[in-house]
Amino acid sequence: MLVVAALGGNALLKRGEPLTAETQRRNVQVAARSLAAIVRAGHDLVVTHGNGPQVGLLALQGAAYRPDEAYPLDVLGAETEGMIGYVIEQELENALNHERAVATLLTQVIVDQHDPAFEQPTKFIGPVYERAEAESRADALGWQIAQDGDKWRRVVPSPRPLEIPDIRVIQLLLEQGVVVICAGGGGIPIVRRDDGSTLGVEAVIDKDAASALLARQLGADALLLLTDVEAVYRDYGTDAASPVHALTVARAREMALPAGSMGPKLAAACDFAEDGGISGIGRLVDALAILEGTAGTRVSADV
Repeated sequence: MLVVAALGGNALLKRGEPLTAETQRRNVQVAARSLAAIVRAGHDLVVTHGNGPQVGLLALQGAAYRPDEAYPLDVLGAETEGMIGYVIEQELENALNHERAVATLLTQVIVDQHDPAFEQPTKFIGPVYERAEAESRADALGWQIAQDGDKWRRVVPSPRPLEIPDIRVIQLLLEQGVVVICAGGGGIPIVRRDDGSTLGVEAVIDKDAASALLARQLGADALLLLTDVEAVYRDYGTDAASPVHALTVARAREMALPAGSMGPKLAAACDFAEDGGISGIGRLVDALAILEGTAGTRVSADV
């Protein structure tokens, strides 16, 4: 099977942990062991990952310079793809005892320059703050902010991904048996101009939506959306909460889940599964079990 595994933010950084290289590498080592189990079970693997805290940190560092010297979000996204991809690549090679080739690919993703998301920023990036500090930074740096749980964070535009022009390169690597790490942070957002040329834009694409698009364009058999929650829960956050282990696309689309957490994952799972593939949502450490249908939540077109 060809499996696309999307690592949630917890694969690199859990809420409240310091944003240090050591912390992220320690978390990636755990992720690499779970991903290696998929490869050892005989499957081909493509890995995607988030970059919200990392791209936010780079943007903060850029704020120390003059406004005309700061790099735009598409360039910062490319930087994080290389930075995070390097750590995942190295630890996955170690977990596989260097028996399979692993490669990281900077991945461009086309979006619509007229997407309404550019007028309504919703994508969280960067660290969390108390409200007063977030408001102070927003005033000083021209940010837009929104509440994230009991904290506040910067929000930026998150346009819908339309096409992955680098898909041919990914396919060539897969044909050679390479484990591919790509579309990190949702990919580098670009627009196609009237003359056919492309140009990066100030945005961050949702990683789960980009992963679903990637899985569809590759013709993958399965999409795994890996996080720190064991499954999709009905009535989450209440005394009546209970895990749901199997959902049809129709039933899944009827569920009302938080937009800032499980909602985008379930939407991405539906987008992929409605074309006949299998989507799985659950804990990173259960990756292979989710693929085999013994853990997490499985989403499919039919029962």
